[in-house]
Amino acid sequence: MHDVLIQNSLTRKTDKIVPIENNEVKIYCCGPTVYNYAHIGNLRTYVFEDILVKTLKAAGYKVKHVMNITDVGHLTGDGDDGDDKMLLAAEKEHAGVLDIARKYEKIFFEHTHALGLARPDVVCRATEHVQEMIDFVKGLEEKGYAYFAGGNVYFDTAKFKDYGKLSGQKREDLRHGARVDQDANKRNPSDFVLWFTTSKFENQILQWDSPWGRGYPGWHIECSAMAMKYLGDRVDIHCGGIDHIPVHHENEIAQSEGYLGHHWVNNWVHSEFLQVKDGKMSKSAGNFLTLDVLTEKGYRPEHYKYFCLGAHYKSQLLFSFDSMDAAKSAYENLLKKIALWKESQQQPDAAAQKVSQAKLSEYINNFDNFMFDDLKTPQALSVVWTLVKDNDVVNADKLKFIEHIDAVFSLNLLTNKPEEQDVEITPEVSAIIEERRQARLNKNWAKSDELRDKLKAMGYGIKDIAGNEVEITKL
Repeated sequence: MHDVLIQNSLTRKTDKIVPIENNEVKIYCCGPTVYNYAHIGNLRTYVFEDILVKTLKAAGYKVKHVMNITDVGHLTGDGDDGDDKMLLAAEKEHAGVLDIARKYEKIFFEHTHALGLARPDVVCRATEHVQEMIDFVKGLEEKGYAYFAGGNVYFDTAKFKDYGKLSGQKREDLRHGARVDQDANKRNPSDFVLWFTTSKFENQILQWDSPWGRGYPGWHIECSAMAMKYLGDRVDIHCGGIDHIPVHHENEIAQSEGYLGHHWVNNWVHSEFLQVKDGKMSKSAGNFLTLDVLTEKGYRPEHYKYFCLGAHYKSQLLFSFDSMDAAKSAYENLLKKIALWKESQQQPDAAAQKVSQAKLSEYINNFDNFMFDDLKTPQALSVVWTLVKDNDVVNADKLKFIEHIDAVFSLNLLTNKPEEQDVEITPEVSAIIEERRQARLNKNWAKSDELRDKLKAMGYGIKDIAGNEVEITKL
């Protein structure tokens, strides 16, 4: 068992993960709102969360990973304002709300699978846990944290003395999406809705009977209710994007700790945005790309994942196609190295083998130490490329190292083959290839090697294959 450190948004420090019980780390991650495609900025967060889960497992911990699916789409504002995203999507696509939800949920998991992300142990849909949310709201009412006004049930943030402890903001300064002139029913500007009835957004299609009238849950309540159902009343890690801190996660803490009467989550962990030239990538801004768009442009999903690993999860990452090309080139070059290692398995003497194994252990330890210390993926990748150049490590041991790192990175390094590239063959190069072919037919191996080296100096690799044919690559 190895210690794993992670940046905790609650303590504002890098903290050691100490499981609450039995060396099992309980993780809850905010999942997608399935009204549209998850864009590659969204997917960066899920890549990070998958890496975290696999790093914890590599460190020797058991992990229970729970993720929700928001299919009662929350509002276009992060507070209680705006229109319902699911309803807008259903109207736009002339389909039922649940049809929209299932369509984009399916696509979401196709994309995460393509990126090598493991499916969480529990995937829970909001629409299938409404009774748990109703019971939760009733409990908050009984404890004096909720009040009914104008047809809705609100959480009274004034009753929770620690409100704002995650974001560091004072409660009186928190007005997120809750302007007094828009909702006079609120006692405090920072109060938020736990349950809506037909008094608001009457066009809401998905509604349920409740003690307060027929209606539907607020966005924030679903995560608290489902996290407690599947992980109990204490959670080790709660993940999400950095945009969740000031509203969604602040509200989750308030309602959950109000309901429980004790501390709820030990480590709040947030990943930074993927940026584009014009700012944060977002659906509302219309500046988002999907994984399908990248594949249509000739990138593998692994190219995008490799691109993500090149920056720490707490750093903003600027997307560009030049950066994607660099990630693609690095990934494909690594695949080529691995292909060569598979083909050439040396038989070193005992002394060389001993040196190789000692260095392999050192490389594995260096990689693990970077990953266990707050998921330092850029430094961990640098270990990979240092090993690539190390001639003291035999190819069989290099492959063992790749197997080790891919248990965490899931880049399919041992199964994917390098992409075949169209190589422009000039008449001069073609003549040298033919001259070399004749030299080999005449068993003039020295001449053949000389011409191979000449091609290499010109930037071309040549490999002999069956049928007296050759395979040409651009170096």
